[in-house]
Amino acid sequence: MSRPPYSQATSPSGSAVHEPGSSRGAHTQTASEYDRIVANPDFQQLVRERTRFGWILTAAILIIYFGFIGLIAFDKALLAVKVGGGTASLGLFLGVGVILIAFVLTGIYVARANTRFDALTADLKRSLGQ
Repeated sequence: MSRPPYSQATSPSGSAVHEPGSSRGAHTQTASEYDRIVANPDFQQLVRERTRFGWILTAAILIIYFGFIGLIAFDKALLAVKVGGGTASLGLFLGVGVILIAFVLTGIYVARANTRFDALTADLKRSLGQ
């Protein structure tokens, strides 16, 4: 018999006890608190902006990655071109570029999260009185 991952039990005193690793922590939210947060315009704006930005960055890295894979599949001759008269090919530089762009996009997300998203979260906490 399997148990749900966040089952709720009660202690001898009758208070709610959650399993270790439960995301609920010491403060348990009621359904009305949850509804109040979800209905808050600041929360909706935060979710909307984070989701939109996340999808934009996801689309960017997917286009870059699959573009590189497409070049590998359909234009090997282009990737085999030697760069600068040495032994390194264009494919090597483009491959390293894809990896570096992934790091740059991660940095862009972190910068946005530490500025805009943190500000929206602070506004949300203030509007909820926390």
